[in-house]
Amino acid sequence: MGQLSERSAGTAWAHLRRLPVWLPPALLTLAVTVTGLGSAQLWRDELATWSAATRSPGDLARLAGTIDAATGPYYLLMHGWTRVFGDSTIALRVPAVLAMTVAAGLLAVLGARLVDRRGGLFAGLLFAVLPGTSRYGQEARPYALATMLAVLATLLLVTALRRPSWARWAGYAAAVAALGLIHLIALTVLAAHALVVLIAWWRGPAGIATPAHPDAGRDRRVWRWLVAVLPVVLLAGPLLVKARTQQSRQLNWVHLARLDDLTALPGGVTQSSVVGGLLVGVAALGAARLGRRAVLPVSAVLLPVLLLFAAGTVVPLWVPRYLVFVVPFACLLAGAALAAVTAPAALVVVVLAGLLGLPDQAALRRTHEWPRSAPVDYAGAARVIADGQRPGDAVVYSPRHSWLFLDLGIEYHLSDPPRDVLVTEDEVRRGDLWAAECAQPAQCLAGTTRVWLVVSGRHAEPLAAVAGAKGDALRTDFNVTQVWQRPGLTVALLTGRPGR
Repeated sequence: MGQLSERSAGTAWAHLRRLPVWLPPALLTLAVTVTGLGSAQLWRDELATWSAATRSPGDLARLAGTIDAATGPYYLLMHGWTRVFGDSTIALRVPAVLAMTVAAGLLAVLGARLVDRRGGLFAGLLFAVLPGTSRYGQEARPYALATMLAVLATLLLVTALRRPSWARWAGYAAAVAALGLIHLIALTVLAAHALVVLIAWWRGPAGIATPAHPDAGRDRRVWRWLVAVLPVVLLAGPLLVKARTQQSRQLNWVHLARLDDLTALPGGVTQSSVVGGLLVGVAALGAARLGRRAVLPVSAVLLPVLLLFAAGTVVPLWVPRYLVFVVPFACLLAGAALAAVTAPAALVVVVLAGLLGLPDQAALRRTHEWPRSAPVDYAGAARVIADGQRPGDAVVYSPRHSWLFLDLGIEYHLSDPPRDVLVTEDEVRRGDLWAAECAQPAQCLAGTTRVWLVVSGRHAEPLAAVAGAKGDALRTDFNVTQVWQRPGLTVALLTGRPGR
């Protein structure tokens, strides 16, 4: 029986060896990420993507000038995508699926270049089963694209260092420029690239396990690398300057980084503490095995983390998902460790990582909110309104200016939402993510007989949860007729008091 199992495993491995190294990881990643792609509702960040992507390019430019310059190029890309494929939940998330699929394939090729074929294959397979790959491969945000471009740029760098030519450096320059436009923080991977280029120049190819350069005495690779990163400086530089002026609004919910944030990072980027711990442990073994060849993947993991952490201790920037692009390089190191054991043993580790991540895989397909135990049911609240809506009804949101985007969540799920009675200037005209509300709510509510009130959280007395003049006006002129509670939200139907 044991011999039969070994023979079957050997046959399976023989079949895998005949396939292109990138194909199994790419297919597995595609299969995993498309599973349950539309199960979880769009969460708050994805609602912001939807709001931005469905605006005109001119309106997007105004938005970038007000609050979201760093994400502006991604929004423009999604604008073109939605014009062709629509704005359904699945359509909005497909670009992330495709990006993670390509990232897995590129990672396998990079691993084959830096380690060997087995190392690249197992790195890609391990990456495919991580809960974080599914989480950010099923999200209409730029993190999957940044991950793909970080791996692509690194692969092109290795190619250019091995066989320098202006064409290869031009490809690298294009990838790095795209990376900077999609995700500014992902440019911290350039610190690892710079280190490797310097090592290649100073110590020769042995430092990064590349073939000898034919003109070692006059190695121009440093200068070519500097020229190659010049476009990203010119393109991303203005974005960085503008984003810096918007930081107080864009990241007002982020706290300064603390040391214990580093210990939580593996679980944060892999979306599973136990899987993150396993990845770190196996990656450490791979780094020890590779020796000098580990310089590139180790620095591609550690330098972005350390740079963002150092900046985050001074300026509120530390958000674990901003570092998702380092995960493939950790998987590359893990793949190097797995390449040192038999194929069946390596596959057992990959399967184990997949099994350990199953609870988190299931949870993230229920909701993208964090914690998973606190979902926000925009669709459920919208159904309540749709089922009871009458002509002339109005809607009021509380709070309006919050990162929950209550108005966007309801509007996304309702083809004909009630009139947003307190809005004086919508978010598109303001060039913002939030609309402006009436300074005198009582006057704006005059003549309205029925109001749908949507409040964040669960409230037995929803009117009591509305603060300020808006709450005073509603409590003075309206009675609560009925209350519905949905996860994360409360919906109330208000009717005007007699004789108001």
